[in-house]
Parts: sequence; C-alpha cells; structure tokens
Amino acid sequence: MNRWGKGLLVLALVVVVAMAFRVSWNALRDIATAIGADDTAATLYPFVVDGLMALALVATLVLTDQARTFALRVLGTYTAASLVLNYVHGLIPKLHGATVDWGRLADWDPANYALVLLATSLPVGSIYFGSDLVAKVLHHRPAPVPDPIPALVANAEESTEVITKRSTADLVESTPAPAAVAPVRMPDPVAVPFEKSALLLKPVPTPAAPAPAVERRSVAAAESTRPRRATGRVPAVARSSRPKRTPDQLLDEARRVTADWPDAKLTAEGIRLAVHTSPVNARMLRDTLRGERAAKAAV
Repeated sequence: MNRWGKGLLVLALVVVVAMAFRVSWNALRDIATAIGADDTAATLYPFVVDGLMALALVATLVLTDQARTFALRVLGTYTAASLVLNYVHGLIPKLHGATVDWGRLADWDPANYALVLLATSLPVGSIYFGSDLVAKVLHHRPAPVPDPIPALVANAEESTEVITKRSTADLVESTPAPAAVAPVRMPDPVAVPFEKSALLLKPVPTPAAPAPAVERRSVAAAESTRPRRATGRVPAVARSSRPKRTPDQLLDEARRVTADWPDAKLTAEGIRLAVHTSPVNARMLRDTLRGERAAKAAV
C-alpha cells in the first residue's frame, strides 16, 4: 500500500471513530445527567470515559512488558464500562427525556447501586489511571538493541589470496637473443698403456661474448617508452590449493589453538599466525574469544 492509500485508511478510521464517539457521547451524557451532573459536567463526561480509552490504546503501542499489560487492562475495563452504560441507556427510555429521578438507573436496588457506583467512579478512575499511563509513557525508555557480533567474512580465506596482474613489454622481441655458443671440439683420444687408466677431461665451453652495449641500451629505451599491457588474472592452478574454511570452522580452530593461552597473549597477530588467516578475520576472532572469556568469568 502506498502513502496515499495509508493516508486514506487512517482518515477513514478517524471518521468512523468520531461517529462512534458521537453515538456513545449521547448515551454517556444522559447517564451523567441522571447521576446529578450539571450541563457542563454532563457534556464533558463522555470525554472522561471514551477519551481515556483512546489514551490507553496509544499507551499500549508505546509501552512494553508489564506496563503494556497494565495499559491493556485499563483499556479493557473502560471499554466494558462504556458498553454497560450504553446498554443501560438503551434499556431505560426515561433517560432519553431526562425525566428519570436523580440517582436512579434501575428499578432493582442492587443493580441501581452498582450502576451508580460504576458511573460515578469512572471520572475518579480516569484521573488516577490517566496520570499513571502518561507517567509510564513519559518515563519509558526503549531497551537498547545489542550490536550483533560482526560476522566473519563469508569466504574466510578470500582476503588472504592475493591476485596480481603481471605485465610484459609489448615488444616483438622483449629480451635479447641468446648468444650463440661455439661448438665444443672433443680432444682426440690419446693412447695410454693398458695398465694405466686416464680420465678424459671434461669439455670446457667457450664463454659467450657479451651482447653489445648498444643493443642493451636500445632494449632498455624501448622498454621505457613502449606501453605495457596486463595479461589478466592468475590461473586457478597457480593459486593456493588450501581449502576454504567457513567462519564456524575458523572459530573452532581458534578456540582449540588458544585454549591454554593467557589473556595477555590473546592478540590478533598471535591468532593470525596460529590459524593462518587474514588480519581482519584475526581481529574478529580475537574480539569473539575475549567476549567468550569475559562471559565465562562473569558467570
């Protein structure tokens, strides 16, 4: 329902309540006149009864626990009292013309005494219960909502995995060609006596001549001027094969590792090195473990 729909619904409710109050106001005014109230008091009497019902209804929406139960009892009591008085007004036609005797709401004396007591006690009850409800509403403080324990990172090990982008020079030939190695010439075998043995000397490769300095300078200059391009993400096979751990698994492992640690040693860096996790997860584990120890110590 949009805002306009809600506004129309509230407006319709206000209209219905106003018309219902007008109907009840006529009956309660006649009852007040019958118990001896003057014109002004009889006009204000319906506001004393039905007005406290509205106040108690608002209090039930604000208060909680026992205070809310008290407001509901006040609302139910005054609703029942207003219903009884409206019912009596409908049973006694003389009340409509104000021809009934003062203090006479029923022919049977016990019922008359009970109805007069009810009608006269409602204004006094409105003073007491209305003041109590207003005081409860003004002094009501909603219970603070505790901050939830910060959840560990859903993918606990994702923050420890660093993905780098490697770049290479966009050159036709990024490195100088390897220098050609001169072929090694094996020495001719030398005849030696049978009774003596000789080891053949290992061939010594001829050292390759260093590349000209001009070429190195040209390659360095080309590398500094040519733009580089990213080769993309690291392949999956090159990443760590360590299985991902859930937050509960991390917390269980941290509890097991730090079971015999003193409170002074329970730091984020120590947990990070012991559990092999990220600094963010280590700080969360530290706060959770300290909270559990504090709760155990309080018990």
